[in-house]
Amino acid sequence: MSTLRVGIVGSGFGGTVHAPAYALHPRFEVVAIASPTNAERVARERKIPNAFRSVGEMLAGVELDVVSVASPPFDHHPSVLAALAAGKHVLCEKPFALNVAQAQEMLAAAERAGTANALAFEFRYVPAVRAVKELIDNGHVGALRELEVARLGRELRAANAGRARGWWFSAEKGGGVANAVMPHFFDLANHLAGRTPHATLGLLRTANPRRRDAQGEFESTVADGAFAYVDYGDGLIARVSTDSTTIVESTTVAVHGETRSAVANGAFLGDLRVYAIDEDEQDELEIVTSPYAKYADIHGNLPFFLPLLDAFAERIDLGTPGVPTFADGLVTQHQLAAIGYGRA
Repeated sequence: MSTLRVGIVGSGFGGTVHAPAYALHPRFEVVAIASPTNAERVARERKIPNAFRSVGEMLAGVELDVVSVASPPFDHHPSVLAALAAGKHVLCEKPFALNVAQAQEMLAAAERAGTANALAFEFRYVPAVRAVKELIDNGHVGALRELEVARLGRELRAANAGRARGWWFSAEKGGGVANAVMPHFFDLANHLAGRTPHATLGLLRTANPRRRDAQGEFESTVADGAFAYVDYGDGLIARVSTDSTTIVESTTVAVHGETRSAVANGAFLGDLRVYAIDEDEQDELEIVTSPYAKYADIHGNLPFFLPLLDAFAERIDLGTPGVPTFADGLVTQHQLAAIGYGRA
């Protein structure tokens, strides 16, 4: 099979995760990157042969098979539509869109284009998540009753001035933890449940709207906490949340059934430990490590992003299911809207 030529949109996460991931994968070759400000710098650093200021210039200036959209959320809609109109396979970062209407339009465009599409829900490929999913699929937990996907973090405490002002603190531009974390967490809950939700309810909370960075005080219009309940029917619910204003660093992915519970916990998704719990005992399970674990030193997401690219390449080559798609992104977009993100 011929190598798939990739153009990346976005120089932030696109430069730190997408570019090295595609470069490490044998099916892909990064040939271009587009960014209005940093394309040339990232191209030099990552040895990418072509740099452009926009996705339009990139599509016109170099032959591509795949466009990987890793720009800020407010750019996903125009960049994805441009790539699909040019007949390219497209992988898009989360959140899929700023609102449901945009997500619906992008999914419809992808169906018309007939090319492969994928959403960057790489945390499905965390070894601990895969282990928990296997326990569910093998019937070890019995009838599922409750799922939990939750994170407590420190980065948006009032005293933390480490994150500079910018689009990330603008709700209008798709910023905040609802944008950064909840799409992943909703997708993980949906993936573990094995079905789409009947209903989602919840809220966004801003405890610290006044922020400070090196330039002084500024106003944040985004949530620093997001909290949801999800009903999957047939007696199964999920609790999905993230709170960035605590002193604790803790991530939990848990499933509770009528026979057994499986609980994965650690500071971050990359270092979760999994425990199986029943009436009589609690055992820590040995987890098969990612074949890409050695790349964690480059970026912590690479051991999970590379299996996502495995599935994306199979989708392109063979049309096989397995990779998260735009349809999954639309489901999470409805859930985000249900808790107050991107209702417009």
